[in-house]
Amino acid sequence: MITTEWIETQMDDYLQWMAENGYVENTVKRYAQELNQFKLFVAKRKGSIENIFTHAVFRGFKRVYPTSRGHAIRGLSCYLHEQGQISRHLRMKEPIDLPQIYEDYLIYQQKTRQADHRKRMRIRTVLVALHTFLETHRIRLSTLTIEKVDRFLSKYLENYKERTCAIYRGRLRGFLRYLFYERKLLSRNLAPLIVGAPQFARAKPPHFLRSDELQRLFGGLKFSSPSDLRTYAMVHLAYTLGLRPREISLLRLNDIFFKAAELCVRARKNDAPVRLPVPDKTIKAMAAYLVGGRPLSSHRRLFLTLQPPFRPMSPNTVTQATNGCMRKMGISKGAYGLRHTYAQNLLEAGVSLYEIKEMMGHDSIESTKKYLHVHIKLMREVLFDETL
Repeated sequence: MITTEWIETQMDDYLQWMAENGYVENTVKRYAQELNQFKLFVAKRKGSIENIFTHAVFRGFKRVYPTSRGHAIRGLSCYLHEQGQISRHLRMKEPIDLPQIYEDYLIYQQKTRQADHRKRMRIRTVLVALHTFLETHRIRLSTLTIEKVDRFLSKYLENYKERTCAIYRGRLRGFLRYLFYERKLLSRNLAPLIVGAPQFARAKPPHFLRSDELQRLFGGLKFSSPSDLRTYAMVHLAYTLGLRPREISLLRLNDIFFKAAELCVRARKNDAPVRLPVPDKTIKAMAAYLVGGRPLSSHRRLFLTLQPPFRPMSPNTVTQATNGCMRKMGISKGAYGLRHTYAQNLLEAGVSLYEIKEMMGHDSIESTKKYLHVHIKLMREVLFDETL
């Protein structure tokens, strides 16, 4: 039988995780109130934790507390699912069973793109909508045409903002590529035919940091707390190696080779692990965090949360910590600005586009081109033979 004390412990851990991951104070308080109601509701229930986090129990709770929105309970169930405490978390709607080909695609995303559970569930939302549309109109998946896809998108995206529409179109493109290349189900690759709003086709300038911003950033980094040491190491990894927040969050202790001054980055988008040389300052930054900032833990991930129970950091936490640090320095760029700066530095150093592609872990050379910016200094040197 699940005890009240055990439930309270899990709820306290979840609320602490929320506070640590940047949730505003009012949201944490509102969630705490709803979780207290839920604790009272399930206090006398017998059985395992799986019997508590079911849609039947959730519906019963909503009948007793009709004004509760249920966000806190669903959030707690997701947290417990990620901790391995329950096998399936709650959602607003009960999960819809999909044909096997859709489930196969989600497995494919996990294996080839290292898509975590949250990302797969977001993809699944689009797949459920597509499947429902095809079932309603009695369309077989193998007979899809761009006209039918356009009909689906016009209906599905009619109430979303343009940025959200672009994200959903991207998820659908991935599935269509899978159907064409991996499953040979479609006679034509429909993915390139899905066209979004014109503004999303325009190249966006990269947001790399200028020299004065870099001086302000690295001159203002502190070392007085475990949080400071952790941020210091993450900023160095993003700037000197161009690592994505996700790659930083997934680094393990055995990926660091201090004697050789190298780092093995395994979770790359192009599925090609790479061993990179690490500058001396970045080696020292990681060592400082390991010695003075990293808590004792059996976890093998390099970066852990600040409060017990210590857990591996999520990519979002890496982004929030880096962005917060840069905002304190008066720098408007985000975490990816450091990655853009890394690419810019390689370009200025004369590194070829192909080498930059490999070092940044891109799937294609087109992805690399989006990160690069023809620096005014370089352009003047080439066109006007000026030395600046």
